[in-house]
Amino acid sequence: MKRRVSIIAIGLFVLVSGCAHQPKPAPATQARNDFEKSKDPPIAAQTYLAAGQLAESQGRLVQASQQYSRALWLKPDYQDAMYRQGVVLTELKNYPQAIQMWTKYVEATGGDATAYSNLGFCQELALQFDAAELSYKRGIAKDPHNEACHVNYGLMLARKGRGEAALLQLQTVLSPAEAHYDLGSVYEIQKRKQDALTEYHKAIELDPNLEEAKAKIASIGE
Repeated sequence: MKRRVSIIAIGLFVLVSGCAHQPKPAPATQARNDFEKSKDPPIAAQTYLAAGQLAESQGRLVQASQQYSRALWLKPDYQDAMYRQGVVLTELKNYPQAIQMWTKYVEATGGDATAYSNLGFCQELALQFDAAELSYKRGIAKDPHNEACHVNYGLMLARKGRGEAALLQLQTVLSPAEAHYDLGSVYEIQKRKQDALTEYHKAIELDPNLEEAKAKIASIGE
């Protein structure tokens, strides 16, 4: 999920009156005293979020994480910052902190199903497969039609060699042809050539117009 990067600019505009008689400027000492007494404007959490998104878009993930931390320090329940921090920490492979952040994000969203999917995927990357499966199941319980939970859970099952269970999850939210195609993609990544070809052929049988499957068969070779 991509979010638009917003840049907050603070401008100071001076409006000069068109009256014939202008007020006398304040003495230099007075102006200086006024300036010294003025307070810096507060930095909003949104400003740190924008800075983090900019750093993230430039591939500076450590700096992005620092900015998101500052945003959350100012606004602990800031869901946008939690989400981006979870993504960045996961990409940095800092899985313990990433899992903590995704857990907070699940709580902040009231147990949103897609939030559970994000948590489960991070747990899977951390090789915490039992915890990941539980997160996916909790997300599905919250929203039985959530595509992210079913697809991520199905792909994890496929990678663990549970093909039939994987198809059940995938077909809940995808067409039968798409489900077999996704299963074939997992097998292809695992270098299981014949299994991948079987699934791609099955996908074409179910949907003769599935060009992606035809391209895969051509690239793998019989």
